[in-house]
Amino acid sequence: MEHTPIHETKLHGTISFPYSIYKGRIPEWIHSFPLHWHDDFELIYCTQGQIQVTLWGQAYTLRAGDLIIILPHAVHSIEQGDLAGGEYFNILFHPSLFKGAENDPCYDKYVLPFLNDKRTMEYFYPVGSSLSQTVTPCILSMLEHRKESYTTHELMVKSHLFFLLYHINQHSAAITSDNSHQRLSYSRLKNALYYVQKFYDRDISVQKAAKQCGFSESHFMKLFRELTGMSFNAYLVNYRLELAAKQLAETDNKVIDIMENCGFHNQSYFTRAFQKKYHQPPLLYRKTVRADHE
Repeated sequence: MEHTPIHETKLHGTISFPYSIYKGRIPEWIHSFPLHWHDDFELIYCTQGQIQVTLWGQAYTLRAGDLIIILPHAVHSIEQGDLAGGEYFNILFHPSLFKGAENDPCYDKYVLPFLNDKRTMEYFYPVGSSLSQTVTPCILSMLEHRKESYTTHELMVKSHLFFLLYHINQHSAAITSDNSHQRLSYSRLKNALYYVQKFYDRDISVQKAAKQCGFSESHFMKLFRELTGMSFNAYLVNYRLELAAKQLAETDNKVIDIMENCGFHNQSYFTRAFQKKYHQPPLLYRKTVRADHE
């Protein structure tokens, strides 16, 4: 079954110009974008309403004009911030855009440290903050010309991205040994996320997931909650529900078959859990989503 990769390897943009902008609306277009990571830099800029971005286990509420910067390999998700939802843009650009000739000293000095977990930064910049005021004009320029990025505005985009990289570096700092140890532990937890992605339809226990990461059960549960903001069992149920919602929207399979495909074996429990998350029973959810896309 097709589902959202936890390690996203999708090419954003083109091979020669790996840069792209996506517009999102929660909950009208998607209810959430589950935990994942990728090799790109990403900026999330909220334009209307309110959204929630969870990054390395820390939840941030973004309102209009707020910005969050996501470094390569950082585990993050996007969710509905309140009942009204919100609108936002994702700006993704691959580190290779900054690479010049072989042994490029600027690339080695200013990009590689972010890829090798040598430097980090504060992620959230609310409207009115110093960095937000500095970079928002170039963000708005990229949003305005997002449809012409590959035809007439490549130089503008590149100049803005180098400008952003400069200020990202200005606001970054070397990772301390304490932060490095924590980041290593969180990176090992990615094995549990892979495990869920591969075996979500089977019986998965905390013990089995902890074993994938090389942690004791108690240490695993503590770190997993820090990383995701929820228990492992809650994450597993949420992951299965998101897959079920996707199948309901995109296939004509029977609800009971979808339930089984996604690892649920008790229909009343599945219905209760689904309604709690999506505020509708499965069949009504299917009708509502399809009507919205007609």
